[in-house]
Amino acid sequence: MHKSFRKTAITALLLVYLVIAAGAIVRMTGSGMGCPDWPKCFGYYIPPTEASELEWTPQKKYEKGQVIILNEALQVAKSNFTSTTTFKDKNWELYTKHEYAIFNPWHTWIEFINRLLGALAGLATLVLAVRSFPSWKTNKTITIISVLTVFAMGFQAWLGATVVYSVLEPVKITVHMVMALVIVAMLLYLVYATRDKSSSVQAPKKILGLLILAIAGTLVQIVLGTQVRQFVDEQIDVVGEAAKNLWLEHPPIQFYVHRSFSIFVVLLNLFIAYSIRKAHLALTKINAVIGILVLEALSGILMYYFDFSFASQPIHLILATFLFSVQFYLVLEAMNPKTSHKTS
Repeated sequence: MHKSFRKTAITALLLVYLVIAAGAIVRMTGSGMGCPDWPKCFGYYIPPTEASELEWTPQKKYEKGQVIILNEALQVAKSNFTSTTTFKDKNWELYTKHEYAIFNPWHTWIEFINRLLGALAGLATLVLAVRSFPSWKTNKTITIISVLTVFAMGFQAWLGATVVYSVLEPVKITVHMVMALVIVAMLLYLVYATRDKSSSVQAPKKILGLLILAIAGTLVQIVLGTQVRQFVDEQIDVVGEAAKNLWLEHPPIQFYVHRSFSIFVVLLNLFIAYSIRKAHLALTKINAVIGILVLEALSGILMYYFDFSFASQPIHLILATFLFSVQFYLVLEAMNPKTSHKTS
């Protein structure tokens, strides 16, 4: 079996992880609207670095689609033209997707880097799909999943655009996050299916069912976490970024459910670990699950009791992604297909 396809799948997976990490940093820094349009950023392929670049300027060449901020609103150039000594409405049209018109260079470049990583991840999945075509005769599943991953990345990009157009609507942010996990799962399947050897594990249906339940619990926690994060974002708008001690002063019910449900998640995974050891199964990645859960709990404690200490927010989300990934891979191992899929 050629290992190059598997290496490509791993590369694509790592890039998707980087996109998720960048997205977490975008949320932590409040940079989600750093680029108010899509797919460009203020009408540029490479975004501006200073506010003066977004001001109307006389005797300046403007290209179609280029954006300026005028009277606290986004204006879009209708065509290529050179401005005269006075502003002319006929050359511009109001941006109608939303009314957000704030430029912060840090936010803009953080969001731009997030999008750039997303483009690289999309390119990697496209290469992966092309490299899967020779496998069609021997294993159609590999090719089908590879191609579907490309479409999933395209759908994810569209979701990213709708998040911007909605000015970070909570439901759309949650769907965007869940879709990222779907893409991770598809790539993990390709990594697992093209491994060198078949697993010797044959887990009882009870343990397999518990592993699936554990994944469901993690997904519920991630969804609840995005809702809590949205509340925090709203509090930041009210009390300011400096008043971190007030961000969770009067938390919503989702916060208490999220915190209490985490106890169930931990206990469930500990029981799974106990069951695996009792059955003498070679599902050793359960140890990684327990380790990630410990770190996840610690990052949650840091956020709540130490006023959102630096980087605790993105670490919390990234760990949740890793937890889902290891749990999903455990399910694949527990299913124990008789032979590993091979690519040509």
